[in-house]
Amino acid sequence: MQQIFNFLLKNSYRMLFLLLMVTAISLTVQSHSYHRSKVINSANFLTGGVYQRINDVNEYFNLKTKNDELAIENARLKSILFNQKDTTKTPVLDTIKGVKKVDLLVAKVIHNSYSSQVNFLTIDAGTKNGVRPEMGVINSLGIVGVVENVSPKYATVLSILNTEAPINAKIKKSNHIGSLIWNGKNTGFVQLIDVPRLASVRKGDTIVTGGQSTIFPENINIGTIENIYTDDETNYYTINVRLFNDMTSLGHVYIIRNKDRNEILNLEKKTKKNNEQ
Repeated sequence: MQQIFNFLLKNSYRMLFLLLMVTAISLTVQSHSYHRSKVINSANFLTGGVYQRINDVNEYFNLKTKNDELAIENARLKSILFNQKDTTKTPVLDTIKGVKKVDLLVAKVIHNSYSSQVNFLTIDAGTKNGVRPEMGVINSLGIVGVVENVSPKYATVLSILNTEAPINAKIKKSNHIGSLIWNGKNTGFVQLIDVPRLASVRKGDTIVTGGQSTIFPENINIGTIENIYTDDETNYYTINVRLFNDMTSLGHVYIIRNKDRNEILNLEKKTKKNNEQ
């Protein structure tokens, strides 16, 4: 306590000066509108800056929630897009392939391999969410893979970066069909094979899903043509395709649920069986 009194006595002149200065400033601000407006503006600037910083911090910590909300909204919009009537095709063909009856399920990639010849993803959705084997998996940029195995809460997805499971694809501009594979070398490229040499092929053309399966709807993006190779022994091109997706960095994905898949497969199986008899 004695030290406090000593401090006050020692600095009494300075404290008196500060008190008088604050009083003078206060009286000046109160009696002059110009000075009062300047003080208010300065205070608003300081508090606004503080609130902005607080808001930035809150938004940073809420990014996960926002990302989840955006993923769900994207799935809803994609579902609407897939269910829109395509006026360039006949309703019969559209119905056969089931493009108009596609649902999308949202999931997140929790594990991703891309360094082996046959790569897999693990996603946080399973049978409880309606995921089944042989469902197509995409994201906002294009195809990702095909569901392989499913447990109640999780599923593994066979990545398009694999050397064993070709996917039906086509050149969007010309509609020439081929098979999409991976040569096991570069994670940024896949190969489109079995494209006839009569096809019109140019660097930069877009490659999309062909629609000749019940896994992927037609015209889901895959990538663009980077290089074109010809085989002198065959009548086919081998096309190097630069993927739209960075397969080494995947977040939310969408699982395509084709409601007509079982009906289509059963019908095709029955037809094949009848023709073999």
